[in-house]
Amino acid sequence: MMTVLIVHESMFGNTREIAAAIAAGLRRGRRPGDDVVRLVHVDDAPHSIDDDVDLLLVGGPTHAFGMTRPQTREDAATKGASPSREGVREWIESLTPRTNLPVVTFDTRVHVRMLPGSAARAAAKALRRKGFERAEQGETFWVEGTPGPVVPGEVERAERWGAELAARVSHGVS
Repeated sequence: MMTVLIVHESMFGNTREIAAAIAAGLRRGRRPGDDVVRLVHVDDAPHSIDDDVDLLLVGGPTHAFGMTRPQTREDAATKGASPSREGVREWIESLTPRTNLPVVTFDTRVHVRMLPGSAARAAAKALRRKGFERAEQGETFWVEGTPGPVVPGEVERAERWGAELAARVSHGVS
């Protein structure tokens, strides 16, 4: 049995849609009860990860070249977003580390040629600094503009990536 916790931050619903697709991919091909995949918004995420969690996924939108900040969340709210009380950045800062827990990050961002920055890269780096030695940057999923929608084909790609992660973890390669 595998237990996966997916913590995500989403303002316009795009990252939530990707996180749900990843969860579906993690569950694909498994019998009900074989695995537990919990999808949790960052506002409701635990500050310590239970020992039964085999894989932690952390995702959020890329804002201003990295993870959201209070100012970028305020700016998003002026554009119709529903921001979190705190973002992934603040959640990581408050998190109790589990040294050997595999952690993989993901993000959503606007597909603009040559635009640098990635919330996934920044989150993986912050998690390693926090003491999660096995944190690694995962995938970026594209949205068409700040409010979205998700670029066609990205939800399906997220589901395939979730299935790949499930296979990796179930074979002990994480």
